[in-house]
Amino acid sequence: MNDTPDITTEVDRPESTDFIREIIKQDLAEGKFDRVHTRFPPEPNAYLHIGHAKALWIDYGIALEFGGKFNLRFDDTNPTREEQEFVDAIIEDVRWVGADWENRLFFGSDYFEQMYQWAIDLIKKGKAYVCDLTSEQVIEMRGAPTTIGENSPYRDRGIEENLDLFGRMRAGEFEDGARTLRAKIDMTSPNVYLRDPVMYRIRHAEHHRQGDKWCIYPMYDWAHGLEDSIEGITHSLCSLEYENHRPLYDWFLDELGIYHPRQIEFARLNLTYTVMSKRRFIELVDGGYVSGYDDPRLPTLAGLRRRGYTPEAIKDFCSRIGVAKVESVVDVAVLQDCVRGHLNKTSQRVMAVMDPLKVVIVNYPEGQVEEFDAINNPEDPDAGTRKVPFTRELYIERDDFREEPPPKYFRLAPGREVRLRSAYLIKCVDVVKDSNGEIIELHCTYDPETRGGDAPDGRKVKATLHWVAAETSLEAEVRLYDHLFAKPNPDEVEDGQSYFDNLNPDSLQIRTCRIEPGVTGAAPGTRYQFERQGYFCVDTDSTADKLVFNRTVTLRDTWAKIEKAMRKGGR
Repeated sequence: MNDTPDITTEVDRPESTDFIREIIKQDLAEGKFDRVHTRFPPEPNAYLHIGHAKALWIDYGIALEFGGKFNLRFDDTNPTREEQEFVDAIIEDVRWVGADWENRLFFGSDYFEQMYQWAIDLIKKGKAYVCDLTSEQVIEMRGAPTTIGENSPYRDRGIEENLDLFGRMRAGEFEDGARTLRAKIDMTSPNVYLRDPVMYRIRHAEHHRQGDKWCIYPMYDWAHGLEDSIEGITHSLCSLEYENHRPLYDWFLDELGIYHPRQIEFARLNLTYTVMSKRRFIELVDGGYVSGYDDPRLPTLAGLRRRGYTPEAIKDFCSRIGVAKVESVVDVAVLQDCVRGHLNKTSQRVMAVMDPLKVVIVNYPEGQVEEFDAINNPEDPDAGTRKVPFTRELYIERDDFREEPPPKYFRLAPGREVRLRSAYLIKCVDVVKDSNGEIIELHCTYDPETRGGDAPDGRKVKATLHWVAAETSLEAEVRLYDHLFAKPNPDEVEDGQSYFDNLNPDSLQIRTCRIEPGVTGAAPGTRYQFERQGYFCVDTDSTADKLVFNRTVTLRDTWAKIEKAMRKGGR
C-alpha cells in the first residue's frame, strides 16, 4: 500500500492572504520589485487538468490583486511531445477558466536564438562544454543524493573546441543523442540538479512553430528561468517539485548576469477518487478505459467543461482550498460542493423521469391538454416560469411507487394520494401488471379542485412527485457519471495489482429518460437541474434528433452516505 498525504475533508475559505502574497507584499515594501508580473507556463504536450486551474488562478489571481501583468507562455522546448492541438486546447481552457493575458501570449521557442547565444556566452566563460556521453552514461555518472558524481571525460575540453562542436551540433552534423551541451558546475554538489546538467540535446524533429529550423533543443531547466527573465517576470510561481531546481535556475541567471525573477513554490493539488498525471491520462485513454481526454470522468478541464462544471465553480474551488506549502489531498466533495452551489443559483429546473412508469388518470378527459406554470429557479426570482403540458397519460419514476410500501415510505401506493409537482393531487386506484407479474401501468384519479397542487379543504399529502406528460415529453439519453475510481486513493492496491484494479465499474451508466418538451433544441453546454435527480448538462454528442445529457453532480453527496454506512458497519 502506498503512503499518501492527509486528506482534507472540510476546507474553509482562506483569509485574503497566503504565504505567497505576504512575500510579494514584502518584496514591494522593501523595493526588491516595483511591480508584479506573473505568468502561466504550460508545456503543450497534454490537456490541462484541475491542478493546472489552481496554478493558473494563483498566477492570474495575484496579478489581478496587485494590479500587475499576466502572461500566457508555452514552454515548447520538446518537439517530439508537443502539438498544435494541445496549444489550441490550452488556449481554450485558459480563456474558459477566465484568465485574460491581453496581448501577452508568448512561446518559449521564440527565444531559441537568444538562448543559443547565452549558451555560447557560458561556453566562452568556461562554464559549459560539449559532452559525448550517452544519456545512460550521464545518468550513471551523475551519482545519487547519497553519493557524489563523476566528472565527464569531456569536461575539460577547450573553449574553442566546445564552440566549434556546439556550432556543428546546431548545423545538424551529428545524430540524435550523439552529443549534448552541459553546464560545468559541481559534480560533488549535494543537489544532483547542479551536477553538470544537460542544457541542449540533439533532436532532428520538426517543431510545431519553428519547423525544421533547429535540430538542437534546450532542456526545460535551461529554458525555464531564461524565459521568465526575458519577459520581465517578477515572481515565478511554481509547484513544489521545482524547489530543488531553483538553485540551478539561479546559477544560470547569475552566471549570465541577466535580470533575475524571484521563484516561489507552492503545493500541487491532489484530489480523491481520481488521478492527476499526464502519463496516466494517456494510459486511461489508450487503454479504452475512458473515451478521450475530454471524458467527463477525467479531471481535465475539457472533461469538467463537458460534464457541466462552470468556471465560477472552479474559481470558487481554488479560492476555498487556498495556497499551501505542504502537500495534501483535497476531497473531491469540496469541488462538487462548489459546482452544486453555483448551479443551484443559475440552473433552470426541468422535470425528467429516469425510469418511466406510466400513469393513466382515468377520470381525466381524453385528448385534453392543460398547461401549468412551473418555477424555473426558486433561487432566482427573475428566472420566471415555464409552461409544462399535462395530459391523461403521464410518466413518473418507477421508484416513486410501491405496491406494498415499507414504513416511512410516503410516495405513491395503492389508495394513497400524492401531489404532482405544480399540477394536481392524484390517488392510485389500480395496478396493471404483465404476464410476468411486472407492474407496467398505474391507474389513478385526480382531484380537479387541486389545480396547482393544493387542496381547498386543507388536506395534506406527504410527497410531491415529478412527472412528464407521455404524449409531449421527449426521449433523451442520460449519462450518469460518477467517480472514476472506487477508492479515494487509486494507488491503494494489494500486491500484484495496479491502480487499474480500482477503477469504478459503475463510473458511467447510460439510460433513456423522458423529459419536458421545453428543452427541445437545447445547445451543448446548456445546464439544468433535473428536479430530485441532480444537475445535468447537454453533451456535445447531442443532435437535433437526439438529446444527450451528462450528469454533472448529484443533488447531494451520495458517496459520503455510503462511506458513513460502511464505517457504521465496521468495514
